[in-house]
Amino acid sequence: MQTVSLGGLEVSRMGFGAMGMSAYYTGANGDEADAIRTIHRALALGVTHIDTAEAYGPYTNEELVGRAIKGRRDQVVLATKFGLISHTGRPGLDSSPASVRIAVDGSLRRLGTDYIDLYYQHRVDPDTPIEETVGTLAELVAEGKVRHIGLSEAGVATIRRAHAIHPLAALQNEYSLWTRDPEAEVLPVLRELGIGLVPFSPLGHGFLTGNIRSLDDLDADDWRQTNPRFTGGNLERNLRIVDEVRAVADALEATPAQVALAWLLTRGDDIAPIPGTTRVDRVEENTAAEGLLLPADHLARLNDLQPPSGDRFDEASMAALNR
Repeated sequence: MQTVSLGGLEVSRMGFGAMGMSAYYTGANGDEADAIRTIHRALALGVTHIDTAEAYGPYTNEELVGRAIKGRRDQVVLATKFGLISHTGRPGLDSSPASVRIAVDGSLRRLGTDYIDLYYQHRVDPDTPIEETVGTLAELVAEGKVRHIGLSEAGVATIRRAHAIHPLAALQNEYSLWTRDPEAEVLPVLRELGIGLVPFSPLGHGFLTGNIRSLDDLDADDWRQTNPRFTGGNLERNLRIVDEVRAVADALEATPAQVALAWLLTRGDDIAPIPGTTRVDRVEENTAAEGLLLPADHLARLNDLQPPSGDRFDEASMAALNR
């Protein structure tokens, strides 16, 4: 698999998001042996970039990833995140220096490693100046606990302020055929500053695979049961998007997931998506998207897709974005 540079950090063109193995989605908390086999298959296929966070579980996803990469640490560019969990007792988001230091030590212990390749602030903390948080991260880099730092779902002014304190390697944002928000303001700033983009949910929370036609296809505790794009009739309205993706896939003898991922790879060589799955066959399907070429007419068809109906998240979660 090809590699790309995220602000100087070399990662595989396609990464792996481990979140869904432990939280939120149908199939989470399944057989651990299957989960570890899936991560090992990703590594065998050339995937080096593995993404997790202390909040996933919480904590259990980092523990799972740690067990999966035991004895294979040198094959992995390991990314994790802090900030959604407070370690000081402060309510809400907590990226205070004390909380960050407790968080990083916990992540290192759970992951079974003495350094993290890419350490993200999960959401911008409105009560701690970004300069203070990044200053702490810079100290962790100097101490060798962290090698590169990043932000997730941050606004462009915050990105600039953070990057001025210590270079950011990457910004993690939702980005896919049904969430193209970063294109307007975020991507131009990232490219100006030499920061890479790591799209999470590159398959639209699984919707772009074409395998979700109704809420009956999801477990009762799957978080998509309450997500605005899947509720209030929006799922039915949004089927037009996945039907267009499927039509392109059929024409190219590919799958909808491969088309959606291949489209993302056309957006620039500074973009490294992290599709997630719990299954070996899906890892094989997703990584094969790297070799799928989209002819100009099909690419234009995808570029012209209408935006989806519904917000990305509920009102409270939307308020935490782009700070």
